[in-house]
Amino acid sequence: MEINGKDDLKSPLLQHPNDVVITVSPSDQILLKKIRTLVFKVVGITCSSCVASIEAALGKLDGVHSVAVSVLQGQAVVKYVPEVITAKMIKEAVEDTGFDVAEFPEQDIAMCRLKIKGMACTSCSESVERALRMVDGVKKAVVGLALGEAKIHFDPNVTNTDRIIEAVEEDAGFGADLISYGNDLNKVYLQLGGISSPLDFTIIQDSLQSLDGVNHVEIDVDEHKVTIGYEPDIIGPRSIIQHIQKAGTGPNTYEATLFTPPRGGETERQHEILMYRNQFLWSCLFSVPVFVFSMVLPMLPPYGNWLDYKVINMLDVGMLLRWILCTPVQFIIGKRFYAGSYHALRRKSANMDVLVALGTNAAYFYSIYTMIKALTSDSFEGQDFFETSSMLISFILLGKYLEVLAKGKTSDALAKLTELAPDVACLLTLDAEGNVISETEIDTKLIEKNDILKIVPGSKIPVDGIVTDGESYVNESMITGEALPVTKKLGDKVIGGTVNENGYIRIKATHVGSETALSQIVELVEAAQLAKAPVQKLADQISKFFVPTVVLVSFATWLGWFIPGQAGLYPRVWIPTAMDAFEFALQFAISVLVVACPCALGLATPTAVMVATGKGASLGVLIKGGNALENAHKVKTVVFDKTGTLTVGKPAVVSAVLFSDVSMEDFCDMTIAAETNSEHPIAKAVVEHAKMFRQNNGSHNDLFTEVKDFKVHPGAGVSGKIGERAILVGNKRLMHLSSVPLGIEVDKYVSENENLARTCVLVAIEGRAAGAFAVTDPVKPGAALVISHLRSMGISSVMVTGDNLSTATAIANQVGIDKVFAETDPLGKADKIKELQLQGTSVAMVGDGINDSPALVAADVGMAIGAGTDVAIEAADIVLMKSNLEDVVTAIDLSRKTMSRIRTNYVWALGYNVLGMPIAAGVLYPFTGIRLPPWLAGACMAASSISVVCSSLLLQYYKKPLHAYKESR
Repeated sequence: MEINGKDDLKSPLLQHPNDVVITVSPSDQILLKKIRTLVFKVVGITCSSCVASIEAALGKLDGVHSVAVSVLQGQAVVKYVPEVITAKMIKEAVEDTGFDVAEFPEQDIAMCRLKIKGMACTSCSESVERALRMVDGVKKAVVGLALGEAKIHFDPNVTNTDRIIEAVEEDAGFGADLISYGNDLNKVYLQLGGISSPLDFTIIQDSLQSLDGVNHVEIDVDEHKVTIGYEPDIIGPRSIIQHIQKAGTGPNTYEATLFTPPRGGETERQHEILMYRNQFLWSCLFSVPVFVFSMVLPMLPPYGNWLDYKVINMLDVGMLLRWILCTPVQFIIGKRFYAGSYHALRRKSANMDVLVALGTNAAYFYSIYTMIKALTSDSFEGQDFFETSSMLISFILLGKYLEVLAKGKTSDALAKLTELAPDVACLLTLDAEGNVISETEIDTKLIEKNDILKIVPGSKIPVDGIVTDGESYVNESMITGEALPVTKKLGDKVIGGTVNENGYIRIKATHVGSETALSQIVELVEAAQLAKAPVQKLADQISKFFVPTVVLVSFATWLGWFIPGQAGLYPRVWIPTAMDAFEFALQFAISVLVVACPCALGLATPTAVMVATGKGASLGVLIKGGNALENAHKVKTVVFDKTGTLTVGKPAVVSAVLFSDVSMEDFCDMTIAAETNSEHPIAKAVVEHAKMFRQNNGSHNDLFTEVKDFKVHPGAGVSGKIGERAILVGNKRLMHLSSVPLGIEVDKYVSENENLARTCVLVAIEGRAAGAFAVTDPVKPGAALVISHLRSMGISSVMVTGDNLSTATAIANQVGIDKVFAETDPLGKADKIKELQLQGTSVAMVGDGINDSPALVAADVGMAIGAGTDVAIEAADIVLMKSNLEDVVTAIDLSRKTMSRIRTNYVWALGYNVLGMPIAAGVLYPFTGIRLPPWLAGACMAASSISVVCSSLLLQYYKKPLHAYKESR
């Protein structure tokens, strides 16, 4: 990746542009006003005089809209028009006043997505990427051939979307349309009403601009529509609509209603399908008669005799009709190949269009030569190839039509995800006591944070939230892939797009717009489908020299048949009647040009990645791009964290014993008092158990509830005084450090429980061991099956944990793991990963994605398990949407199946070329009489692309291996 500018690009780059735009024009949209906000520190501000001098210096600059300087914070907020003044000029103006500028944003990164029209092979996508990277200000550009899209990160102070689109159209020669700019998921699209004059647009624009949380306003005057970008933490779409309605004064009353813009990707795909279908049908309208006049009627005398009627000299009716019918196909319907060839050659590269243009032009213009010779001679006999040219174009268009139909199905899984959210929701208005005042049905897009929503049985949950009332089962299979409904009660999180099964619940909206789990999944899958897998580099490298090589082979083929034919080195009977050696050799050369088109080669990897990532998302496995997908199939060692990964992650007390004459009630009371202040999960489990015991025994003793001299001993436990009695609660190390004697009975209890993977919490009162709790974190169901299945796949398993060795070993024995690294801190886990990698093995790390972040990053493949709305996306390469270890197997197996499918696709793609080119060159003709006419070579080329896409589509039928294994048992 090439970088323009002095600073490297930092990821992630999904930043929101801070623009306010109003477009006004009777015919089209024209930029009227664009305001950007610049925030930076000013060093040395001490008084209001300093503020006044800075504000005065900046206020007189052209293009500066407003200036606000804070004495307390030492911060300046400047709103400016970037078309008039740059951020650098503002910085220099501040420094000229004698103050230093700090924390100045050197680069402002924006993101846009483009629909690229006309790409046919990897050479095309490479050309578009090259043209985009040459644009000053573009930091990163990724072009996806299968999606037909480009994602560009750029500095809006240096360039804009118009210049980027111009680069694609002018420099690369492909069509380009803007799909999105910034984050479309936090935009609301409104239809305006009550507009009577241009002044109304200015009033609405100024009103919206004054709202906190609104960062982008774009008005289409012709359509009376407005697009508003907003921050969901600050404001919501309902508030924006209400603000527009209140902006009207007197007789001017404004209205604003939601409207849904057309889905750009789907609209473009349908347009592309329609375009290729129409071009193919028009081509057939001319090509079929040409084929009939050339191949069919001459074989059916006397029905075809009229074609031999001479018009002028040797020019007959058949040749004249074929020329008339072929010409529109060659130059009108086939003009796209000329345009593509021109732009490719101008870029000093070659693509499919070059091969098609060479082949069809060779056939067409030789036929013109033949026709002129027949027109001017009374004895010339020659054969034209008009049917070769027209039929070739028709078959290529048919192939492209079938290809775009099939490619559309590769993103079916993503389309299903985007349609999961319901269209409407039931908004509740509550009084201070929580009683329902009113119920209103609203559009899901109008939901704001903290809204209370009513979810009835059988309905979909519109956004992510927390249950505030009721209890039900929720089917989360469409998000997590888990078929069994999940119980949801007060305080539980729910995910937007899931289905409420049987109970009435109320939820409080916590995540809306782009923050919902569903939106994050869609964004993640879209990014994955656009990213290139490393194996794609093979196709990219091949495409660079493939077309020139094919042209040379085609020319060599022509020479190889023409020269021996002229010299009489092969029998004259090999050459068909009415054809000479030149024409005979030309047909072989054209067939070689056409059959070798590298379209299928470019589709082999991206189509498989698209289907696999979409299928993985539908199964609850989010794969972050082709790189992660490819690396996962190489994994030979899987490293598991223990707590929350192999185990449930929630400790529970399984036994409690006394070692002294202290009563169990008193023992529990003192333990509760000591452990209440601790945030450790084990401490919480002990407190919960002690409270439950006290309630079950009817004891409500509130004495000794205040602990004095409370002290935390890291890694050991806590200590303090309750009343006059000293208490210690912790492990054996704390007892030894405090010189508490442990008898044989205590040692036996501790060793027995540690052998069972339990942690012992010892309690000492007044320097004597009073009792103990045995705490365990249960192993997840199916963990042993997962480890066993990984072993059958040739993958070894390792446990790395911060827990003690005996507990870790006991858990490892339960699940079948042989190698254990215990008492390891987060950085130590990353070091263990690196040690395993140095042994030459590819390592996957499975953890919760938070404490295990260093290890997840260090591993070849990081898998974050237990993911949901708070998924650790940054650290992991693969995000597992539910706490199910089966998905580790699914991710690796899906990767292996995908890479196998990609290899199969390359066999299909290269197989057509490797087998087709020799046959097209006539290798079999001397022995079998079999040759490949150019029009049939075109059909084979089209079939190669279609077969590759269909091969990738077979991944849609992928099933989880462990599910299939369970069903077979």
